[in-house]
Amino acid sequence: MIALITGASSGLGREMARLLAARGYELILCARREERLRELAAELPVPCRIIAADVSDEQECRLLYEAVQSEELEVVINNAGFGLFGEFVTADLDEELRMIDTNVRDFVQRGRGYILNVSSSAGFLPGPLMATYYATKNYVLRLTEALREELRRAGSPVRVCALCPGPVDTEFNKVAGVRFSLSGLSAERVAREAVDGLFAGKAVVVPGAAMKAMTLARHFAPDSILARITYHFQHKKGAK
Repeated sequence: MIALITGASSGLGREMARLLAARGYELILCARREERLRELAAELPVPCRIIAADVSDEQECRLLYEAVQSEELEVVINNAGFGLFGEFVTADLDEELRMIDTNVRDFVQRGRGYILNVSSSAGFLPGPLMATYYATKNYVLRLTEALREELRRAGSPVRVCALCPGPVDTEFNKVAGVRFSLSGLSAERVAREAVDGLFAGKAVVVPGAAMKAMTLARHFAPDSILARITYHFQHKKGAK
C-alpha cells in the first residue's frame, strides 16, 4: 500500500503522514523543503520516498506526476496550499495565480483507492480580504463533491473526501500574514479526523463542534450578510 502526500513537510501533511505510516502505508512525501521531509522520513517506521517539489509551479507539478504515475497509489492527499491576506484588487497577481495552481490542482488520480482534498471551512463562505483563498477552497470543495457523485454513478470504487477545517495550529498563519480570532484545533486532531473520515467513506469532514455549527448556521443567512460578517472577522485577523 502506497500513499502520496503533498505539503508533507509540516502541519496537517506531516500529521497525516504519521497516521498513514501507523496504518502500514509506504509513503511518497512531497513538499518544497527537502530537509524537513528527510527529518520526517527518518522518524517513520515505513519506507518513504522523498520528492522535493513546489506543486504551485506547473513544470514541477508535471514532473511530480511523471515521477509517481507508475506507482500503485492507493491514497492521494492533496494538502499543499497557502493563503494570502489583503484586498483582492491590491494583491500580487503572480502570487494569486500561484495560489490557485496550488489549491485547485488535482494532479494525480487513479482508478481505485482514496483521494483526500484539503479544502477549508472558508469554502462554505464568501471571503472578503482573502477573496481568492476562499474562492479556491470553495472550488476544491465543490470539485470534490461533484467528482464524488460522478464516481458514485459510475460505480467506481474510488472514494473522494474534502477536509474542511477551521483554524488549525500550523504555519498557515505566518504564511498568510494573519492571526486567528478563534482558537485553533491541533494539527494532530484534524489529521486524525480527516484520515478516519476518508477511510469511513465520508464526503466532507468538518472537524470541531464550532465549525460544524457554523456550517449549519450559514443556511439561515443570505450571502450578502455572510460576506459582511466574514469581512468583520477577516479585518480583525489582519489587525496586528
